[in-house]
Amino acid sequence: MDWVNYHHLLYFWVVAKEGTVTKAAEVLRLRQPTVSEQLKNLEESLGEQLFDRSRRRLTLTDSGRLVYRYADEIFRLGQELKDTLAGRPTGRPSKLRVGVSDAVPKLVLHRLLEPALRMEEPVQLVCREDKTERLLAELSVSDLDLVLTDAPLAGKARVRAFNHLLGECGVSFFAVADLAKAHRKEFPASLDGAPLLLPTDNTLLRRSLDHWFDAIGVRPRVVAEFEDSALLKQFAQYGEGIFAGPSAIEHEIIDQYGVRVLGRTEHVVERFYAITVERRIKHPAVRAISDAAHENIFG
Repeated sequence: MDWVNYHHLLYFWVVAKEGTVTKAAEVLRLRQPTVSEQLKNLEESLGEQLFDRSRRRLTLTDSGRLVYRYADEIFRLGQELKDTLAGRPTGRPSKLRVGVSDAVPKLVLHRLLEPALRMEEPVQLVCREDKTERLLAELSVSDLDLVLTDAPLAGKARVRAFNHLLGECGVSFFAVADLAKAHRKEFPASLDGAPLLLPTDNTLLRRSLDHWFDAIGVRPRVVAEFEDSALLKQFAQYGEGIFAGPSAIEHEIIDQYGVRVLGRTEHVVERFYAITVERRIKHPAVRAISDAAHENIFG
């Protein structure tokens, strides 16, 4: 039987965590050439290149990320074994690895993910925020259990995965009290010339807002554009402009940012999706997220 050399796997695991062979050698209290040689032996035994060595800091290849995930689980189980034998409680929860698109508002993400933390069986959330394309690549190699995003996976996407619509809602417009009062009357015509804080034009929400503004014949004054929705709202807190947000979390936005609603529209719709490699959702935590979204958030 062809066994994995667990010493070699341990050295790989430490290098992956530390980012360089030099730092890993210090942690392992070994000479750097020894660690490098053991890594080479592991790659040869597995028949896969685990690191991209083209940069100063080692980065994991797709195969490396897969091996690291297994190694991380193996050594965590080893620690749990020691804790169990020593009579220490482990309370080891299952993991839910979620990729979150940077286009989805943080308050929406919290509402969507909260049900996973309220399950009878404990779940440990691992959240990674990035561009949707990069998250889908990680989903395709099983580094993630699902991706939460504001746009469905396109039919021509190279990743084989499935869209699960969690819900949809209109948008509300928010601003500090004085600004909201000044532009509440005759909304949405009052947005003509009004100071707006908008997401950047590579987002679905921005394109939908632009189309709606054209349709109703208003030209807001764009004060600033943001990729980070949390930063946009931070500017709004200081009265720099009006912004749009999902009506489904209207109360949370008001409470957290101290703003007021000046108008709403159902002609601009925000949709939120869970993307998984499963046609039908089987993971209990993902199912809890989906059920709560349909029943409590967007219902």
